[in-house]
Amino acid sequence: MKLTLPKPFTFKGGKRAVLLLHGFTGNSADVRMLGRFLEKRGYTCHAPHYKGHGVPPEELVRTGPEDWWQDVLEGYHFLKSTGHEEIAVAGLSLGGVFSLKLGYTVAIKGIIPMCAPMYIKSEEVMVQGVLEYAREYKKREGKSEAQIELEMNGFKQTPMKTLRALQALIADVRESVDTIVAPTFVVQARHDKMINTDSANIIYDNIMAPIKQIKWYEESGHVITLDKEREQLHQDVYDFLETLPWQD
Repeated sequence: MKLTLPKPFTFKGGKRAVLLLHGFTGNSADVRMLGRFLEKRGYTCHAPHYKGHGVPPEELVRTGPEDWWQDVLEGYHFLKSTGHEEIAVAGLSLGGVFSLKLGYTVAIKGIIPMCAPMYIKSEEVMVQGVLEYAREYKKREGKSEAQIELEMNGFKQTPMKTLRALQALIADVRESVDTIVAPTFVVQARHDKMINTDSANIIYDNIMAPIKQIKWYEESGHVITLDKEREQLHQDVYDFLETLPWQD
């Protein structure tokens, strides 16, 4: 059975551009509804895919944060190359970590980290997330339970150096958030079971942006862009973007 996989997308709105970044083991579908919402309000939105994502899980563990960071930079430069001089960034989970890294690496109009971890609960939680992704992917391929179990037993033996590298990336970004001065809107779901929710406070308290705000979403879980309060989130992201000093 051939899977129809989500692809990177570009929704052409206006001169103002937003780079949308998905999470670890996620894909562009995580931010697609947000992209459509912003496009209808005049924003051009581009969402890249990180290498090893949206493909068989065996490929995921052969890639790492350095590969994904290059994909993020390519997405940023793609928007630049299509004439967008001013770019804001919104990212979910790992995408939120990358949005903060962009904030002290290149010129960014505004930053919206959503459920972005500043430290990992435990490597065990991360491993469990990868295994759940792998099992779900194999189910969507239409494989039998017996075949899935066979493949999962093999997959569990795969070294996951990626996870150590991911922890190092998060620690590096946490140490650097105090160099961020771009306007920032920190988004955090109250019922986030994937990360330590105090991460949101760490980001908000340590960034040096003169314009910053934080909002807790009381009914949502980790993938906040697809959860109960997504429509409110869409509106809040748009309202924040409208406050930025765009040149147009």
